[in-house]
Amino acid sequence: MPQASSTRSAITGRVSRPSAVQSWVMTGLVPLLLLMASQAYGNADQWRSEGWQTDFSKSSIDFSEILSGGPPRDGIPSIDNPKFVTASDITNLGPLEPVIRLDIDGDVRAYPLQVLTWHEIVNDVVGKTPVAVTYCPLCNSALVFDRQVGEQLLEFGTTGKLRNSDLVMYDRQTESWWQQFTGTAIVGALLDTDLRMIPSRVESFERFAKANPDGKVLVPNNPGMRRYGSNPYVSYDSRNTPYPLFRGDLPTDIGPMERVVVIKQDGAPKATTLSHLRDQTSVTLGNVEVTWESGQNSALDTDRISKGRDVGNVAAYAIKADGSRGAEVVYDVTFAFAFLAFHPEAEIIQE
Repeated sequence: MPQASSTRSAITGRVSRPSAVQSWVMTGLVPLLLLMASQAYGNADQWRSEGWQTDFSKSSIDFSEILSGGPPRDGIPSIDNPKFVTASDITNLGPLEPVIRLDIDGDVRAYPLQVLTWHEIVNDVVGKTPVAVTYCPLCNSALVFDRQVGEQLLEFGTTGKLRNSDLVMYDRQTESWWQQFTGTAIVGALLDTDLRMIPSRVESFERFAKANPDGKVLVPNNPGMRRYGSNPYVSYDSRNTPYPLFRGDLPTDIGPMERVVVIKQDGAPKATTLSHLRDQTSVTLGNVEVTWESGQNSALDTDRISKGRDVGNVAAYAIKADGSRGAEVVYDVTFAFAFLAFHPEAEIIQE
């Protein structure tokens, strides 16, 4: 059995021993190993001993909120030199597999979750805009950020730490730590800086390829590096509670693992359950229209993402003054426990 310091790395297949990973998943030992990893709290002295040059005197959080997820800094490696193939030439994606679709000034790209699950961050330039495309499997949070902060161009990596079960990123220029769920610097020289979120959507590869046959699709630089196409978190989104890596209070008036659609605009976020949206197919949240259509695999269900159950496609559009549909806006489909951990006073429309 691996030591706690490397537990998450091993159980999530971030080592080159897929047979062991598959065995642990099938025998149901994942929650036990996660429980071991979740005991590893950190502090500034420990983190300095790991080689961090972060300014830990600047922080907006209690350090006890940050847990080690198992792997060290960059143990989950970001993709910094992304490789793409034209959508019409892709043969290794199931038609309903989820991809993050990003369109900036007509430069249209897709980032499959079967790749992001194993790397969590892609540093890219799309339509001349430097972006960080991010995905945290434990929160099912897929968000895109502008990497330009003032005059500074940042490149992001993974700290190996979690807060509220969510990925804590860092920038390689100042080594400030950033919360992926909010895009805010929580520790370091850039404390309280907010990254600009860029509208994107998670949709099936089939939908992306039909609308963008010449669109660029991210592929692994080394196809044998990870078990791409597999889900190391088998049945995660069928659990009643998140893994023990989450140590906060669980909501009592909604299932912790209930999927919620969150509109992330200026001001307080607005949210509704995915089940309510699915029943209505269209819901208005403030000045945003949110829509749902069937036909997208869950990335956190079965061992093969292409076999995951249908969770549908969500899109969000601003509503113009005349009532017509406007541009797409930033949204996220995440779990209730994560949303309420970061926004405890928020309301979630359930019916």
